[in-house]
Amino acid sequence: MAVYTEVTDDALRSFLADYELGELVAFRGIAEGVENSNYALKTTAGDFILTLYEKRVDPADLPYFLGLMEHLAARGVSCPRPVHGRDGAALRLLAGRHAAITTFLPGVWPRTVRLVHCGPVGAALAALHIAGADYPARRANALGPDGWAPLLAGALADDGAAAEALSPGLAEELRAALARILAAWPENLPRGQIHADLFPDNVFFLDGEVSGLIDFYFAATDFLAYDIAVCLNAWCFETDRSFNITKARALLGAYAARRSLTAAELRALPVLAQGAAIRFALTRLYDWVHTPPGALVTRKDPRDYVRRLRFHLAATDASAYGL
Repeated sequence: MAVYTEVTDDALRSFLADYELGELVAFRGIAEGVENSNYALKTTAGDFILTLYEKRVDPADLPYFLGLMEHLAARGVSCPRPVHGRDGAALRLLAGRHAAITTFLPGVWPRTVRLVHCGPVGAALAALHIAGADYPARRANALGPDGWAPLLAGALADDGAAAEALSPGLAEELRAALARILAAWPENLPRGQIHADLFPDNVFFLDGEVSGLIDFYFAATDFLAYDIAVCLNAWCFETDRSFNITKARALLGAYAARRSLTAAELRALPVLAQGAAIRFALTRLYDWVHTPPGALVTRKDPRDYVRRLRFHLAATDASAYGL
């Protein structure tokens, strides 16, 4: 989440006139994340989130994202539900951007990931995968393997100057790692709807339980185990950059208690984790180079995910993750 597009009071009131949400009470930007412009919206009808979709989001994908959230919410997954206007539409225009309002979810995301968080996250991810199994729409993963080489080229568009300034030799390290990962990428693993970005700031907890999964704007139809690999990267490394195998075992065990992993998924876990690590290293490096000045967003250091990538490249099998 972030704020790239400013919304005036008059424009907002005109926008809200298309909804049955009462009167505007409060409105403020949310300065977390990197993709879209997000605002906390309070009206006399309650609390909501207003999202303006920025240039990286293809408008053609928005019905998939919004439809997936509605589908999952209807099946018991605690995620934002799009709010429909008087005309029945959940998507419209505001300040020159496609925009939607979604319901607000209570809870707080964990600033420090602890072992007690990892099991509930694994269980919630499995529940998402199961609930999404009968969602009929499909969306290719734009930030999957086919997108990584173009992303690396864009991140090194300055001839690798930004990468070299961050860490000498980084550009060549990423090129070599990407070639290795793509050569080993698996085929024919179980596929379905994945979140693809289930980081701690996208998971809310309340009274020790997962109270909400948010930010579905990277969701896609892809290998289910790739979603697990994203979570291993996001939830199981410590601040000293060491991998916490106990957290990984808790996450994977809780996931498998709801949805069993196949032998092929287990064999592929190291390369899937490598792919997830390089995906986030590349997007962070790209944003490090291309984030516009003045954006209300904090750039994330790609070196953090390069270090995680090195761990996964050294993993030989699923035992590296506690299995």
